Amino acid sequence: MDLEDVWPLFRLRLRTPRLELRLARDEDLGPLVDAALAGIHDPSVMPFAAPWTDAAPDVQRRGLAQHVWRQRAGLERDEWTLLFAVLHDGVPVGLQDVRGHRFPARRTISTGSWLTASKQGLGLGKGMRAAVLIWAFDHLGAEVAETSAADWNGASQGVTRGLGYRENGVSRLETRPGEVSIDMRFRLEPGWLVRPDWTLEVEGAAEARRELGLE
Repeated sequence: MDLEDVWPLFRLRLRTPRLELRLARDEDLGPLVDAALAGIHDPSVMPFAAPWTDAAPDVQRRGLAQHVWRQRAGLERDEWTLLFAVLHDGVPVGLQDVRGHRFPARRTISTGSWLTASKQGLGLGKGMRAAVLIWAFDHLGAEVAETSAADWNGASQGVTRGLGYRENGVSRLETRPGEVSIDMRFRLEPGWLVRPDWTLEVEGAAEARRELGLE
C-alpha cells in the first residue's frame, strides 16, 4: 500500500498549460518555505487576515509546515480546507486553498492564495484560481464560490473581477495589531465564470469526491 492508498486526496491533480496543482505534500514544504521567504508582498501593507509574513523566518518555516499538517489532519466531510501546492516548471511557487463548510448541503466554496513575488504579474495567479474554480464547479458540483481582497489590493481584485466575480459587501479586518483594513467580498456562480481558452486536466477527481463525502 502506498501513500495515495492511505490518503487518496493525494491523487488529485489539476493541470493547466502552465501549472500543476496538487495537494501539498511534505516534500513540497522546503520549496514552499523558500517561495514564501523570497517575498510575497510589499512589507508596508498586509494582504492577509493574519500577518504571518511579518514573522521571523524560523517562525514562518515552522508555521507554514504546521498549517499544511493541521489542515490535512483536520479534514472532515463537513469542514475542510484543501491546500494545493502550485507548481510552475515543476517547482512549488505558491499555495492555493479551497475551503468547504457543510459543502454537501451548501455547495459553497471559498478560496485564498499566495504566490512568490518573482512569479507575480505573469498570469499565474489567475490560472491557479481558474483551475480550482473549474474543478469545484465541474467536478464537485459547487454552486457558489466566494473570495475577498483588501480594498487597496488591485492585483488580487483584477484576478477576481477578470474571472467574473461580483461584489458582495465589505468587512473590516484587523490585519496587524491596531491596523484595520477594508476587505472587499466577492461572489461567483458557475454561469458567471469567465472560462479560460484552455481545458483543465483533472486526475483523481472520483477519489476526491469520495473523500469529501460526495459519493
